[in-house]
Amino acid sequence: MDSQIQLAVVMFAYLSMLIIWGIYQGRKVKSDKDFAIAGRNLPGWVAALSERATGESSWALLGLPGAAYAMGLTEIWTALGCVFGIIAAWWLLSWRLRDEAEKYDANTFADYLARRHGDAGKMIRIVGSFTIVFFFFFYVGAQFLGGGKTLHAMFSIKPEWGMLVTALIIVPYAIYGGFTSVVYTDVVQALVMITTLVIGPIAGIYYITNNPDVFANSIPSALQMAGPGHLSLFNGLKGFAAGGVIVSGFSWFFGYLGGMPQLSLRFMAIKDMKQAKKARNVGIAWTLVAYVGAMLLGLIGLAIFGPGTLTDQEYVMPAVLLKIFPPAIAAVLITGAIAAMISTADSLLVLSATEMSENLVKPFSKKVDSRKGLRRSRVITALIAIVALGVAYVSPQKLIFTLVGYVWAGIGCTFSVVILFTLFWKRYHGRAVVTTIVAGLLFTILWISLGFDKTVITARVANFIFTLVVASLATIVIKPAANISRV
Repeated sequence: MDSQIQLAVVMFAYLSMLIIWGIYQGRKVKSDKDFAIAGRNLPGWVAALSERATGESSWALLGLPGAAYAMGLTEIWTALGCVFGIIAAWWLLSWRLRDEAEKYDANTFADYLARRHGDAGKMIRIVGSFTIVFFFFFYVGAQFLGGGKTLHAMFSIKPEWGMLVTALIIVPYAIYGGFTSVVYTDVVQALVMITTLVIGPIAGIYYITNNPDVFANSIPSALQMAGPGHLSLFNGLKGFAAGGVIVSGFSWFFGYLGGMPQLSLRFMAIKDMKQAKKARNVGIAWTLVAYVGAMLLGLIGLAIFGPGTLTDQEYVMPAVLLKIFPPAIAAVLITGAIAAMISTADSLLVLSATEMSENLVKPFSKKVDSRKGLRRSRVITALIAIVALGVAYVSPQKLIFTLVGYVWAGIGCTFSVVILFTLFWKRYHGRAVVTTIVAGLLFTILWISLGFDKTVITARVANFIFTLVVASLATIVIKPAANISRV
């Protein structure tokens, strides 16, 4: 059987199973609370695997291996920034956010902040949810676009049709089961991803060691033969330039500190403290194994193909697997890349829908019972999916990916400060929250638009420091409302 046909058969079987599994899990959803946050009843291992699958997107399977292939050891700083950020989030924040969500009966990220800071709850709902929904429209659209490009590269399907196929995979179970369906499909995808990141490197090392036709027979040899830049931790730079390499790579750390709503919501949905500890252990273990595997896949690709020989560095993972495995096995493992993309797209879609439903529609509409609330959430999910798909079709790719670039710095680093201050500084109040959010987002847009992200310092570091200062000053200078109600 032709390798492309085998790949298509395996992928079709996997994605069909995923849709059926997601719809099956959706049977548990009986109310809008189940739809938004799975009734805050997730087992720890489920929450951990879902958070990791969502958090990595296609980064762990395409982005990081590609960067390691192109840059060599320099990319270690990015990996360390991500790993330390994830460990910090699971160790310091996960159980606290779980307890806070239960205490304030919060169903969404912005709902928690609004209930926690009652002096400006309504404004936090509007500003926080609008910001998340607006940027995540483009984020979801980018996932559809990425799905279209991946299917085009693998099967020569037109990207426009590939985007539609990607949406048709995700939307049915997301509409039906919301957060519950998304979380349990994420579990499957996290297992596929980690399987790829364990088996791939082991087989890859064996392949390069025993095959004389490759560029190099070991990773150290490949790095040395690729040039001094690949072997250097600082890309061959010295002094301040070398420090810039470290800061730029490690800056991903800041976005993990509670600031990405789709990740924090997994913490908030954990059943109890016992499950939170299990989740922490599973989440950290998965991360350590996955990042080592992702780096190794990129470096194995360097050893097999040599530097600069691939037309697109981010396809080094599929190229390696197709080289070292029979097509059928490679197809199963490559599905991990599709799994990673889907796990992000469905999570962002449901998050955007629940933020809009719970914080922009529900507070300003008549009270309805849980069944009608669930129907409203499903309708909003479908509408957002249609709009996001439309955005992917009509917007220039450059616009979509530029706005997605603002997400980690603008939303991730801004909301990280908001969450850290909310959890660890009692004086921090609602009006300061609103000021922090607005200031952080405007600063990020201005910083990136003026090109400072590339010429001065990455927007992730700059915005985190700026937002930290603004949040501190706003807390001290701006007075909270007289009638604070933290319920």
